[in-house]
Amino acid sequence: MRWLLTLLAKIVVGFAALSLALVLLFKFVPPPVTATMLMDENGYTKDWQPLAGIDRNLVTAVIAAEDGKFCSHDGFDREAIEDAMAHNAKGGRIRGGSTISQQTAKNVFLWQGGGYVRKGFEAWFTFLIEQVWGKRRIMEVYLNVAETGIGTYGAEAGAQRYFQHSAARLTRIEAARMAAALPQPKRRAVVNPTGFTRRYGNTIAARMAVVRREGLDACVYP
Repeated sequence: MRWLLTLLAKIVVGFAALSLALVLLFKFVPPPVTATMLMDENGYTKDWQPLAGIDRNLVTAVIAAEDGKFCSHDGFDREAIEDAMAHNAKGGRIRGGSTISQQTAKNVFLWQGGGYVRKGFEAWFTFLIEQVWGKRRIMEVYLNVAETGIGTYGAEAGAQRYFQHSAARLTRIEAARMAAALPQPKRRAVVNPTGFTRRYGNTIAARMAVVRREGLDACVYP
C-alpha cells in the first residue's frame, strides 16, 4: 500500500508541475494547436492575432453573450452554474454555465465533452490561468482558439471566412453575430442568420452598450 501511495503522490506532483509549466509557457507563447482542432474531421484553419489586432467590438460582444461577470469573477460564476443546472433540470434548450475562463481552459488544455474527470481538470486549469495569465491574456487566448465555424478557429480566421476582412475592424453587428454563433458554430449562421440566431445576435448587439457603459470589459481595456 505504501508504494502505491508513493506512486500516486509522484503522479499528482508530476501532473501539477507539468500543468503549471504549460500554463507559464502559454502566458507568453501562443498555443500551437488544441485537441479540438486535431480531432476536427474538417481540419482546421487558424491565424493567431494579438488582442491589439482584434476589434474591441468582439471582446465586448463575447462578454455580453458568454460571460457578463468576466471581469469580476475568479474564473467561476457560481450563480450562473446554479441557474443553468436548475434550468436544464426543467428540460428545453440546454443552457451552459461555463465562464470564458473555463472555456479557455477546456479549449487549450483538454478535450470536448462532459464527464466529472474532465470537469475536474477544467477547474484546475481554470484556477491556474486566472492566477498566472490574468484576464487580458485569457481573453486573448480565448479569441484565438474558440471554434468560430466549420474547421475555423479564432477571431481572425472567422472574420476572414464570414466577412472577408480582418478581425481588427469588425462592426458591432458583425461581432454580435459571431458571438451569437459561438456556442454552436457548426450549426448557427453568421452571415444572413435567421430565426433564433438573428434574434440572439440583435440581443447581444444591444447588450454591448451595457457592457461598455458599466465597464464590464474594464479588465481587458482598463
